[in-house]
Order: sequence, then C-alpha cells, then structure tokens
Amino acid sequence: MSVYSVFEPPLRDNDGAPYAERFAFVCDGFSWAAFIFGPLWMLRHRLVLAFALWIVLVIAIALTARLLAVPLGSEITVIVLLGLLIGFEASTLRRWTLQRRGWRDLGIVVADDFETAERRFFDDWVMGDGLSSRQGRSRHRSTLPRNDQGPDVIGLFPDPGVNR
Repeated sequence: MSVYSVFEPPLRDNDGAPYAERFAFVCDGFSWAAFIFGPLWMLRHRLVLAFALWIVLVIAIALTARLLAVPLGSEITVIVLLGLLIGFEASTLRRWTLQRRGWRDLGIVVADDFETAERRFFDDWVMGDGLSSRQGRSRHRSTLPRNDQGPDVIGLFPDPGVNR
C-alpha cells in the first residue's frame, strides 16, 4: 500500500467545478523517474529551486573533482549517489515546493494505487465537508472507516463503565 499526501491549491477568483481537478496527490516512497531522469523530473514538476540547486551541486562536484584530480569513476559514483538521494527525497521536494507556493496540506490517504487514493479522498471530502464550503476544508478528515457503535477503545480493553 502507498501513502499519498493530499494538497489543496490556493483559491482563485474564478474557481468553479474543475477546482477539484487541481488537487495534488504526492506519493511517498522512492521515485525511479526522479532517480533516472533527475533534472527532467524536476522541470516536469516545476521544482525550479531544486533544479537550480542540482545544477550548482553538479558544477561544484565537477570542479572539485577536477581540482583534486579525482578519477572519473569516483566522480560518476558521486553523481549517481546524488541521483539516488533525489530518488529517495522526490516526494519531500514536491511537498516542500507545494507548501512554499501556498498549497494547503489536507492530510494523507493510504491506498493500493493513485486512483483508489483519489476515490477515497474525494468520497470523504464530499461526504464530510460538502462541495459548497471551501473555507472549511483545511482540516484533515480520516479516510479510515469509523466505528459509531460505541466509545473509542484501544486494543482488547472492555468498554469503559462496563462491569466484567
């Protein structure tokens, strides 16, 4: 199962029905696309600041390797390790960029795939907050089923107030 962070875009003056189509679902975990195509992946997701930092790091690594006369194999190993770091931190980079741009973090959804996560989130979002109340959606609602049959009890403990 995958964990998806859900982000709500900043409101615009002319937001209408397609507003929900702009929500961002960021999947946690290793990103093969970010590992293999690091700079292109960053540009595709509009991570301009991360892309600029990547360029500075690669230039610094290349210049340091030339000044210290490091073998080419070591330089390539460092670049691959940088790509590995980008692959592991891809979701963190996306979340950080979205929050920096004013997107609101609405919480997380756990699902097998993206479509199921989207369906679970929007089912809960529509049932819980209503489509008309845009200001009240900033709170997070759990996407797990609720047990309305009694008070919350942890583990195998009996219901409070019930004699054994």
